[in-house]
Amino acid sequence: MSFDHALLARQTEILEQIAAGVPLSGVLTGIASTFEELVPGCSCSVLLLDGGTLRHGAAPSLPRAYSSAIDGLPIGESAGSCGAAAFTGRPVVAVDVRLDPRWERYRTLADRFGLRSCWSTPISGRDGVTGTFAVYHRRPHEPTDRETRLVERLTHLASVAIDHDGLLGALTESEERFRRAFEDNAVGMALATLDGRITRVNRAMRALLGVDLIGACLDDVFTRTASGSRPDAYEATAEAADGRRLDLAVAVSPIQDHALSVNVLDITGRRAAERERRRRVEAELAQHAAEAANRAKTDFVSALGHELRTPLQAITGFTELLGTLDLDRDRRSAALGHITAAAGHILAMVDDVLDVARIEANVLPLTVTAVPLGPVVTEVLAMLDPLATAERVGLSLTAGPPVELAADQRRLRQVLLNLVGNAIRYNRADGTVAIAWTASGEQAEITIRDTGPGIGAEYLDRLFVPFDRLGADSEEGVGLGLPLARGLTEAMGGTLGVHSELGRGTTVTVTLPAGPGR
Repeated sequence: MSFDHALLARQTEILEQIAAGVPLSGVLTGIASTFEELVPGCSCSVLLLDGGTLRHGAAPSLPRAYSSAIDGLPIGESAGSCGAAAFTGRPVVAVDVRLDPRWERYRTLADRFGLRSCWSTPISGRDGVTGTFAVYHRRPHEPTDRETRLVERLTHLASVAIDHDGLLGALTESEERFRRAFEDNAVGMALATLDGRITRVNRAMRALLGVDLIGACLDDVFTRTASGSRPDAYEATAEAADGRRLDLAVAVSPIQDHALSVNVLDITGRRAAERERRRRVEAELAQHAAEAANRAKTDFVSALGHELRTPLQAITGFTELLGTLDLDRDRRSAALGHITAAAGHILAMVDDVLDVARIEANVLPLTVTAVPLGPVVTEVLAMLDPLATAERVGLSLTAGPPVELAADQRRLRQVLLNLVGNAIRYNRADGTVAIAWTASGEQAEITIRDTGPGIGAEYLDRLFVPFDRLGADSEEGVGLGLPLARGLTEAMGGTLGVHSELGRGTTVTVTLPAGPGR
């Protein structure tokens, strides 16, 4: 048989060994033996690179003691032919190891076993150098062209064998890790096809549901009840073999492009605890709401009675005065004026109470038209000027551009009267109330800014609670001004906000939609 035919036959045999899964040491021994058979008089070895050292791979005809001595050889430029080839990634030919400076540390070892020449070629794999293929002679020797071509073929075969062994080992290890992670996992797991057909389940899943799921469809087993934070995670229910309804958390993730991994966690106990906790909270909230409603009713009756008592006493007193004394015309006119003012106060209070009730019931009648804002503000300031004078509070107006609001004119006036009136009453002597408006886009913003004492942060949440006067029992009013102003503003499609700082005053901002004239 010719050299080429013999080489082809051995290559085919080695490739068949690789495909059949023959251990790496056996394949490498076959590669080394091939060179020894085709080039008589030499000895070959294959060393495997492990980190920074070379480990024994195969050496069919080298003395075993020599192979053991160089096992674990650290690579480097002066580490013999194999150590230098692995370090530099280039073939290293030591024609005579007694003269080659790279063999200085290993000459004694080579002499002991009668080795005079060593030619080492790096084996390059997927991740770089994976080992070396060395050819030893017992006399000085320089490789021929035919030997060089032969080594190139055999190192390529060795590279294939080493890479295949690494892949096979990684695959085996990966399969074992997957088996442990899947079968021994405490969480229920299943594998399914891309169309959701279950092909495999682990012990935890079988114990959880107690039914045979192989071949079943995911959507038939798990009934989705709520989506999770990710599209592939959701909550579902399932029926166990004993008829129990289970609450489950399900997560589905693809395995490359051919399968689905399904993780299932039993959250039945957690959901039951959450429902019980929610039931208790709802019961407590309902109880607190009922208690708050009773307190509000009591506060309403108390506040309204307190507010009605003063004007009613005025009406009663002046009525008795008119009935028992013969008053002159001026005094009689003054008494009637007091009675009229007190009755008007009661009527306004009743109107406010009714308006709050209508707003809460969403039945407040409105007549929305295009209302010029400037004249309404001017009218409100004129009406409140006597109050401001009496309270020693200055009023200032910064008029914005002409704007028409889509609003009910009477209700708009009522909102501004309440807000500016509050800013005057709860101001300080020689303080100011500044009114301004701006318009942009499809809305206008009205601000009422006072220099009063401000409102503490602990009271801000109570500003819009009807009949809550924030503990100011001595102040006039029944606590309906701000709640009514906000309700009217929102009924007209706007918003009302309050910003306040203690010692620096309060700013109320009303935003309303602009009318067609904007």
